[in-house]
Amino acid sequence: MQRTTEPYLRDLEFHGFIEGLTYKEKSSSKPLAHYFGGIPYALPPIGPFRWQRPRPLPSCFRYGTRANPGRYNGGCSHCPQPQPNDDIDAALWDEDCLQCNIWIPAGDPPKEGWPVLFWIHGGFLQFGSPNEDDPVAMLSETSCKVIIVSPAYRLNIFGFLASRELCESPGLDAAANVGFWDQRLALEWTHKNISYFGGDASNITIAGYSAGSHSTFHQLAYDLGVSDSKSIVRRAMMFSNGPGMQPKSFDEGQVQFDELIQALNISQDLSPAEKIAKLRTLEPKKLIQATIRMKYHQFRAVTDGSFVRHGLLNELDNGVFARQMKRRGIKLIIGECKDEHFMYGIWRPPKNSLDSLFRRLQADYSLAACEALIGHYYPDGKLPADCKDWPDAFGRIYADIQIHHLERGMVNALVHHGAGDLIYRYRIEWRAQCCDKQWPRDWGVTHGTDMAIWFWGDGKHLSKKEKKLIKAAFHYNLAKFVNGKELDWGTKEPRHIRTLTPRGTIVYEEDKRLEKGLQVWEVLKRVGATGKLVGAKL
Repeated sequence: MQRTTEPYLRDLEFHGFIEGLTYKEKSSSKPLAHYFGGIPYALPPIGPFRWQRPRPLPSCFRYGTRANPGRYNGGCSHCPQPQPNDDIDAALWDEDCLQCNIWIPAGDPPKEGWPVLFWIHGGFLQFGSPNEDDPVAMLSETSCKVIIVSPAYRLNIFGFLASRELCESPGLDAAANVGFWDQRLALEWTHKNISYFGGDASNITIAGYSAGSHSTFHQLAYDLGVSDSKSIVRRAMMFSNGPGMQPKSFDEGQVQFDELIQALNISQDLSPAEKIAKLRTLEPKKLIQATIRMKYHQFRAVTDGSFVRHGLLNELDNGVFARQMKRRGIKLIIGECKDEHFMYGIWRPPKNSLDSLFRRLQADYSLAACEALIGHYYPDGKLPADCKDWPDAFGRIYADIQIHHLERGMVNALVHHGAGDLIYRYRIEWRAQCCDKQWPRDWGVTHGTDMAIWFWGDGKHLSKKEKKLIKAAFHYNLAKFVNGKELDWGTKEPRHIRTLTPRGTIVYEEDKRLEKGLQVWEVLKRVGATGKLVGAKL
């Protein structure tokens, strides 16, 4: 469908006026959806505020006036970030990135307001942007009429640096996991302001893809830990990522920080405040270039006892997580693609040796977890028969830990503790033809190919036959889910899976991969990688 745009003005009452875009069908001028790109939800995290918790906009903040509205017809700024091939293009970056994109269905909202989908983009927590999504066709052609709020948030070193020096910086609200704090503030901003866009603040679903799915787990965990009066989440969707392991300890984050200081030739003899002050003066490009050379080059969450609770993953095993989900009635859609490993294997792959694979895993996971995984997957030190080389083996083990196996451990724990009625599992083994433009055919149904399903093409062409298939497979239920209605999922047991087969048919089946997943969950549990055995509580 060819589209055109025209300016769209919206009155946010005491927040002022903003101008975005209305997407229209070119041939008929029929409105398809409204869009606002790059709306700030926090003050800029720049200069002395680098690595601080995000600062809310003041209550008197106005986006514009009727005569001179705030113009938001572009997109969110890109947090400084490495690219998959480690190219550096600093011209695309802006640390002032705490903004969100908002998509609104055309037409009048229901009496209670449109349901809201808070959508977190992926990219290993290292790269990515909400500007890459295109839900216009979904909002205009399907029954999934929902306001989509997609925030940018701080990534890599800017979002997940942790150290004693940072927390000891005087006079500043510095913290670890500021990327997760960004997401939470964006969620709180959405809850407070979405009614001005026609949304229902009492009906918010959080969801995300890949690292966005991993973020969804942590946002859900955080929301379950606040009082009922402060909770926001009503349901969640985790596409192609699971809970992961218990994040590294703060001490392990310190090891990474010390390596960073060394890579930047900053003296270890400086005081904590001097080190942080020095880091805050450096250009983003220099910081990114330094991280690429490091052994611990993946900046991810740490267990700080604030956003990420100690023993968080143990809350799954001891039933605390399930009980809180049950009490609040939080339902969850969670699942995977058949061939996730092809895409996973291209992100910073190791050289062709077991030692290189072991070193690469340590960039993401604790040493104890890496040792346990190596012993479980490669007990004789030899390449498995189903892997063509060690980079291929890395893609497979990485996909198992990020998605397949720990997702199964999480689901099994929730079911075991009585929350099975809240869970809807899926598996996708079919892909649309439009995916051929982005992913090699021999990669099959790899990571990301199902975005054409969830976002109704996601800006690409779907045939009539494919649309009919996608609607029957998932989209009919997706619309019901975000509206809080009962689903026609078809599975008879909560551990069973609704599978879209390569032929495009739906089957309801037992999980043939459950046993392997639970084996890995237990291996990691023994070394504390899925939560230390402490009395975790919300």
